[in-house]
Amino acid sequence: MSDTFVKVRDLKIGATVYPPGEKPHDIEIVHGVSFDLEKGKVLGLIGESGAGKSTIGLATMAYGRGGVKITGGEVWVNGRDILQSRLGDLRRLRGGEVTYVSQSAAASFNPAKKIMEQVTEAAIKQGKFSRREAERRAVDLFKKLGLPDPEHIGDRFPHQVSGGQLQRCMTALALCPEPDLVVFDEPTTALDVTTQIDVLMAIKEAIAATGVAALYITHDLAVVAQVSDDIMVLKMGDMVEYGTTDQIINNPQEEYTQALVSVRSIDHEEKQPSPEPVLRVENITARYRGTNFDVLKNVNVEVHPGQTLAVVGESGSGKSTLARVITGLLPQREGNIRFAGRDLDPVMKNRPREDLRELQMIYQMADTAMNPRQTVGTIIGRPLEFYFGLKGKAKQTRIQELLDEIELGEGFQDRYPAELSGGQKQRVCIARALAAKPRMIICDEVTSALDPLVADGILKLLLNLQKIEDVAFLFITHDLATVKAIADSIAVMYQGEVVRYGTKSDVLAPPFDDYTDLLLSSVPEMKLGWLEEVIAHRKMESAGN
Repeated sequence: MSDTFVKVRDLKIGATVYPPGEKPHDIEIVHGVSFDLEKGKVLGLIGESGAGKSTIGLATMAYGRGGVKITGGEVWVNGRDILQSRLGDLRRLRGGEVTYVSQSAAASFNPAKKIMEQVTEAAIKQGKFSRREAERRAVDLFKKLGLPDPEHIGDRFPHQVSGGQLQRCMTALALCPEPDLVVFDEPTTALDVTTQIDVLMAIKEAIAATGVAALYITHDLAVVAQVSDDIMVLKMGDMVEYGTTDQIINNPQEEYTQALVSVRSIDHEEKQPSPEPVLRVENITARYRGTNFDVLKNVNVEVHPGQTLAVVGESGSGKSTLARVITGLLPQREGNIRFAGRDLDPVMKNRPREDLRELQMIYQMADTAMNPRQTVGTIIGRPLEFYFGLKGKAKQTRIQELLDEIELGEGFQDRYPAELSGGQKQRVCIARALAAKPRMIICDEVTSALDPLVADGILKLLLNLQKIEDVAFLFITHDLATVKAIADSIAVMYQGEVVRYGTKSDVLAPPFDDYTDLLLSSVPEMKLGWLEEVIAHRKMESAGN
């Protein structure tokens, strides 16, 4: 067999769209893409949402999801054009020669079946191994992927392991049938940076050990630089640039690729705090109803007018729980919260309207934060009517002013959320928060679900609005690149406690505590060989201890 295992030639993919008030019609979403992939090599597919990355990845299995159709071109796998294959042959291909690792392992595993049963299922059904052989191979893969207790982790159910462990179990599932190609579709996007390092290294070592070819789909260029031999940059179904990882990272030719490489280059100058904070969190301890342990332990932070406090830490550190306490959704057991010089009632429904108006929140998922049956004008107009009694022409004028502030302009008032892009939806949520004329806005992971270029635009918008409105931000995130770009002060949280706190310049300057050092060293850098350097450094530290 030739070293070139996958050959894609002039691939075209289409879909049927159903615009409101118009007749359904077909559109082309991938426009003549071509590439080669050898055994043992990794091709990174990178680009923003809608670029066609996952659609192209699934086409290597001759599959189109959600009504998507492969309309032209050739996809050669193991010397045959699979687009001409019969259904029975495709069933042998999928889960045998070509396997798939999705973005969310938690959503992909069956919660009612043990991990071992699911990891071995395809290998057994494809006739590659007997059950005993498949289970033995699964245990070997668990070892290679660095999973704890590899002999018995397969006996657990999916909810009994962490997110990072489950993502590695899914990688084992994909490798178990000894495929020739694995499609990795954003396998680390939902993970914390500390967990992401382990999963990336496990994936890279597994590819090297098994010799499979791999497509690695992501929107994070720093991540794909660590695992890929070559990179294809995509935008709106077109190939923008295609070359070696070294060339794409260090010498990008196209303007769009250059923008991806330089993303998060925001130059935010740290401001001096005002004498009196707008928010003071004092000795807050909290636990969820029905539990007997504290999820927040003696937390103390301040937010000053016109400034940004970034609250950073991995999942489960207490970041969003702190936001729930501040907003009154989770009453604290101990401690006090002062806002704008007055004590906040621990229970939201007991707070006066002025407290509700001056403390607003922007949520991570704009899709679920807006009523899909309401127009943009209605969504932004509700706080204007509720807090200020604006109606009629005065309300419409103010809505348009807010749309102009968030750089959407004319023509958006009558649109529904489904007619907006991800970045536009988040801008509408920002406008809704600004409509109340708040003193402070809590931003809960507001850019984590967005592509880098879109997220960059949202961060610049928030910083600009902060200058205009003098609003304070409490910005919850696990993205250290975002923290460096926008923060004036930083609180690092770990297991419900603030382990490091101060101005950005102080928190990001050594010497570091162990956890902050781990967080900062885990942020992927746009540098070849960075992953190996980090892993080697950790092994040396571990050996020294």
